[in-house]
Amino acid sequence: MRPRVGQMLTSTVDTTAVIVVRCPDEELEIDCGGAAMVEGNGNGAGAAATGTADPGLTGGSLLGKRYADDELGVELLCTKPGPGVLTVNGVPLPMKAAKPLPASD
Repeated sequence: MRPRVGQMLTSTVDTTAVIVVRCPDEELEIDCGGAAMVEGNGNGAGAAATGTADPGLTGGSLLGKRYADDELGVELLCTKPGPGVLTVNGVPLPMKAAKPLPASD
């Protein structure tokens, strides 16, 4: 799939839904729980889980957290949590760390 900024993706194996915040202009395999994510609105309409998650790729995604890989140039915002791990091209996406606030001396 060639993702685009603002695209909503939903998992086919659990309740996870994400929005693409940043992505390169190339084909990427974005998965959740070991199964490909599909374009969808993430509100439950037609987004029922149709598969089974890979037991080795559970650990969950958290609501409101960003998952990013700076090398690939990918960033996803989780809008609906679920038990599956988000992966891009087979590599798990780490949760993006919060930026430290400037010191006010």
